[in-house]
Parts: sequence; structure tokens; C-alpha cells
Amino acid sequence: MPIYTPPGRDTSFILKSLLQLGGESAPHTDALAMVDEDLIDTIISEAGRFCADRIAPLNPVSDREGCTRHEDGTVTTPTGFPEAYAGYVESGWGTLALPEEHGGQGMPHVLATVVEEYLNTSCHAFNMFPGLTHGAVAAIMAVGSDEQKETYLPKLVSGEWLGTMALTEAHAGTDLGLLRTKAEPQDDGTYRISGEKIFCSGGEQDLTENIIHLVLARTPDAPAGSRGISLFIVPKVLPESGARNAVSCNSIEHKMGVHGSATCVMNFDEATGFLLGQENAGLAAMFVMMNAARLSCGNQGLAQAELAYQNALAYALDRRQGRAMGERPDPAQAADPLIVHPDIRRMLMEARAFTEGFRALVLWTSMQIDIAHGAEDEAVRKQADELVSFLTPVIKAHGTDMGFQTAVSMQQVLGGHGYIAEWGLEQVVRDARVAMIYEGANGVQALDLTGRKLAKDGGAVAARFFEMISEECAAADASLGFIADPLGKAVHHGEAAAKIVLEQAKGDPHDMAGGAYAFLQLVGTLAIGWMWLRLARAAKDSSAQGDPAFLSAKLDTARFYAEQQLPLCTALRHRVKAGGEAMMALSPEQFGRD
Repeated sequence: MPIYTPPGRDTSFILKSLLQLGGESAPHTDALAMVDEDLIDTIISEAGRFCADRIAPLNPVSDREGCTRHEDGTVTTPTGFPEAYAGYVESGWGTLALPEEHGGQGMPHVLATVVEEYLNTSCHAFNMFPGLTHGAVAAIMAVGSDEQKETYLPKLVSGEWLGTMALTEAHAGTDLGLLRTKAEPQDDGTYRISGEKIFCSGGEQDLTENIIHLVLARTPDAPAGSRGISLFIVPKVLPESGARNAVSCNSIEHKMGVHGSATCVMNFDEATGFLLGQENAGLAAMFVMMNAARLSCGNQGLAQAELAYQNALAYALDRRQGRAMGERPDPAQAADPLIVHPDIRRMLMEARAFTEGFRALVLWTSMQIDIAHGAEDEAVRKQADELVSFLTPVIKAHGTDMGFQTAVSMQQVLGGHGYIAEWGLEQVVRDARVAMIYEGANGVQALDLTGRKLAKDGGAVAARFFEMISEECAAADASLGFIADPLGKAVHHGEAAAKIVLEQAKGDPHDMAGGAYAFLQLVGTLAIGWMWLRLARAAKDSSAQGDPAFLSAKLDTARFYAEQQLPLCTALRHRVKAGGEAMMALSPEQFGRD
């Protein structure tokens, strides 16, 4: 049975000491202004208690039982899910950062991100059901009509209804321009939606009486490719009449992990749909929802890494195997705890450095969303929005890659027991793997970062991002030189790599695409390093009133990141520069073994 303790002290340190949330120097928006230290403490403690007590026990159950589709197309979620979801709704956790005019609490997005992490870590599969609803709310708010907002938002916000994304099809995968689902206009202004969608998380379930599907489809005269995609609201139950719509779950995918999430093949058989936004502008509208989901994916990578780290650490402290190379902690014992061994320490420190640094990055970015939505100064809002857009593919891809890598490393700490189901680590590995795939596979995220985010504005936002890091390195106190100096040198590799990518964009497109993934890794490594500089500075500033052991651990972990992770930036820059010539050199036939 795996263990989980919400990392409340670390979360509190990031919110209060690094982000200055609840303090006089915090960025000002109406939402952020309502936050004080008491509210932060309450959210952390109460959300932590709810997730640890009510949700975490469901994680192994969800893996064993999975979801069950019945002959009539209904789906039963794992034991305990309906009751836990009712508790989630009653507690109001899903409404924290949603708009007050539709029944939400109007709190900052950054606080909702804390709760999202704790839910993901407690039971990834459970949080898949409510997780997409916030994106559905955002899409309807962005492009929906007043009538659609009045009809759908109050019940989506309250949790009475849940939302899904019905995007891809079996033949299309990520290439949504290939989709074939049809939308035939009707005289009453509705559409008849016909087609089959795959990989629909929460497409059918027994948690809510209604499910609001956002479906991509083509109208009869739509242009080919992605320019001809429209977005439709397709309810499971039609709100006006209460009639069952022609939407059904054909099957549940048999998956490697996240068994408790109903990943459905959905059939739309001339189902009634309502156009959301403008015809042929569906992909842009859907990206409102998808970008929210991408940031949530990064949060899932953090969550799985945290869960794996906690369980591997507990094992390393308890399991006795081998003897310390230097002075032994207890010579009378036949063996020492695993944690005395340097290679075990390496893996644990890599996990600690990632989780704590990436948590800071996720929460910092979440606060930028609050600033982008609520700051009084338009220039401040614009800069925050641009930074969020630039970092979204990085948080999604680097976060989930490192989350999976961390889970595998923590499985290694347990040795053979890491491969055994009862210890829980093999479930974490299986569950973590999917986040690297959905909402656009991580290679696609890298292309988005280079081809759209970097090249689109000539590298202006990237340059600003790197400049922010450089300025903080230059301004750092000499006592922080152990992290500021190597970070200041590493950021020059980011600046040089960005210039290389912009030059590549003018030539062979394979060069830019070939180095895109390395560039994303480079930005992710630097972004986490930047957070470690800020965490180290916060630890220094808090030394007079904080827990000495906690604060010294922050400084030591920052030093570890500087010594072990930042040097990777040199190699990543060279990989960006290499481009795609060698990787594209073989003909398709040469990949064979004959």
C-alpha cells in the first residue's frame, strides 16, 4: 500500500516566501488581493487532509478494479469514486478559481493549482474526471453565447455536470486536420453530429447525471485540413427536454495505466450539437481548453514524481542492504539503510531537485495566469500572458518527461520490490507514462515551442525570459554564487540555442525540428534552475525565523541542481545546433535489418 503525505510545508514556503503571496509585495489583482496567510494555510491543510484521507486510499483500488462498461453502454467507476466525488463537490474544491458570476469562488488560479497537485498525487485516475471541466468552462466563457453560458456554466462550475474533450479519431491521432466527424446543420440552428472519437477521458461515468462533450467536427462545406474544423457542445442529456442524446460509449480502452479513468471510444450517431464560437474556428476555441489541459499535464508529472519520491524515500530509510563505504551509522547491524549509498542518494536527490524546483515553476506560472487575467496595467497583463504561452509546452513536456523519469528512478530505489504491485511503485510508473502522450505528444510540444512560440515573434519572448534569469543571476548576493554563477553561464546556452533555432527556421525545416526537443529540454532545465535560485534566496532571507534543517536542505538541493543538472545545458545546446541532418540521413528502407 503506497503512502502519501501532502507536501504542505514545501507548498507554503513557495507561496509565501518565494511568490510573496499574501504579503505586501505580492503582485496585485482582485483575486490575489483576497489572499492572506490564513487563507493559504487553510487551503493547504484542508485540501491536504481531504486528499490524503478521502482520495489517496482510492488509488490502488482504482488500479485493481478499473472502470466497467455494461451492455447498455453505461460505465461504472471504481469502488468509492461516486462517494468521493460527492465529497469533492460538497467541499467546493472544484470551484476555487472559477468565476463567481457562475457559482465559483473567484480565488486565484495559483491556489487551485495547489489543490490540483494534491488531487493528482492522491489518485491520478480520480482527478481525470473533474480535471477537464475547468478547460470546458474556459472554452465556453471565451467563445460561448450568452445563452450557452447561462445553460452550461452554472452546473459545470458547481460540479453537478462534468465536461470532456472529444478530439481525435483512430486514423488521425494528433493530426486533427484529418478528422472526419460530420456536423450537419438543421433548420432549428442545431447540428447533427456523426462520427467516432477515441481517447475520451470521462466520456461516460456514473458520477454526474450529465456530461458535456466538446466535440470537433466538420460542416458540409468546410475547407480541408485544420481550417475546416468547428467546435460543438454535445450534451449527454439535452438540457431543455431532458432527453437522452444520441451519444454512447462503444468501449473503454485497455490501457497500460490510469485504469480508474474511463478512457472511452465514443459514438455520435446524429447527436444534437450546438455550435460553440464561429464555424471553422473550432481549433482555436479548443486550444483554450487544451492549453489549460497541457498545464494540468505538467502538474500530473509533478504529482507522480512526488508520489514516487515519497515512497522510495520511505523504503530507502527503512530497508537495510549493504554496508556504508565510510563510517557506518550502526556497526552492530549486519547491514545499513539503503540511503547511506551514494547511488541511492543520487536518485533521491535528482527526484527532490526536480519535484521542489518544478513545483515552484508550476506555481509561479499559475500566478502569472492570475496576473494576465487581473492586473490593472495592460502591459503587465500582456507580458504575463506571453510568458505563460511560452512556458506552456515546456511545463507540459519537460514536466511529464521528468515525472516519468523520476518515477522509474524511484522504482529502481526499491530494486526488485519496485517491480512488485503491492509496493505501489510499478503503478506510479504505469500511470505516469500517459501524461507524456496526451494533449499533444511531447515532441509536438517541442515543435510548438520552436515553430510557433519562438519563431512567431522572432524570439522576443524567449529573449525576455532569458534576460529575466540573467538579471537575477547578476543581482544575486555573493552567498548565492553557488547557484547564480553556473545558472548565469548556463542561460547563455539558452540564448545561443534560441538564435540557432531562429536561423534554422530560415533554412531546412528538418534542422529546426531536429533540434526542437533538445531546445525544450534546455528551456525546462533553465526554468527549474531559475526557480532554484529564487528558492535559495528565499531560504537565505528566511534563515532568521525559519526551520534551520528545512532551509539548509533547500540550499543543499539548489547546490545539487547547480552541479548535476545545469551542466546538461552545454550538451543540449550542441544537440540543438546539430539539427536534423544526421537523424534524417537514412532512407526509410535503411531502417530495416535486412
